[in-house]
Amino acid sequence: MNQEGVSIRFEARDGVALHAIEWPSRSVDAEAEPTVLLHGGGANAHWWDHLALRLAQHGRVLALDFRGHGDSEHPSERRVGAFNDDLEALTEHLGREDVHLVGHSLGASVAYDHASRHPATRSAVLIDLALGGARGAGRRARLALALRRTYASREEAIARFRFLPESSEASEELRRAIAEHSVREERDGRFGYKFDGGWFGLPSRPRPDPSSVGCPVLLVRGAESHLLSRDAALAFVTALPRGQLAEIEGAGHHVQLDRPERLLEEIDRFRSGLDRS
Repeated sequence: MNQEGVSIRFEARDGVALHAIEWPSRSVDAEAEPTVLLHGGGANAHWWDHLALRLAQHGRVLALDFRGHGDSEHPSERRVGAFNDDLEALTEHLGREDVHLVGHSLGASVAYDHASRHPATRSAVLIDLALGGARGAGRRARLALALRRTYASREEAIARFRFLPESSEASEELRRAIAEHSVREERDGRFGYKFDGGWFGLPSRPRPDPSSVGCPVLLVRGAESHLLSRDAALAFVTALPRGQLAEIEGAGHHVQLDRPERLLEEIDRFRSGLDRS
């Protein structure tokens, strides 16, 4: 349990055990649609802890651990599309598809794909979806994650924990809080991070046509991001039937870590527009 968040467990259709964190709604609307938070590659549900209570003003909030990440099962079989199945398993667990999606990086790709195939999706916030970035930037980050070093002690692993790509804007307090939830003891007694680096060797799932996404979409770009270029962001939102773009100054790829308050402001603005529509 963390900041009023409660762990929940359920299974994907293929039997993989999944974990998520749920925060109760703080909205006056008892029927408000849930918000589902989807982390990036090598991350976990706790990357959203510092935002969840604010987002719960719109309704209940759930942060998912994809398989091979966080406290979900780390299966030996790895296959393209498995993370999409994990999100579908969560909506099935909730018993409703009319959810608001907020995804970062890998999670943004999963949210985008899900929204294209599930018309009941209420909205999608895509944070620094990798499009048209600097050559080799994404590959370098994936290679660094795939190395997945281990350490002699839990404290050393926490101290060595870094965001990839590197973030120079996130506070040390936030870095350590996330690190403390990202370390686990390995079978050999050493300490590593809660993700399976083998996932980063898989090819990406083909992305859908933007015109297939019927729900409102907010694409959030960190103005200093090397993984999402401004030109690619503008082209993407133009191709969406109901797309908007927000650029946040002083943020790189990890917008929710670099400028969390500005991100929340943009999400609040976007969601208030949905309420008026």
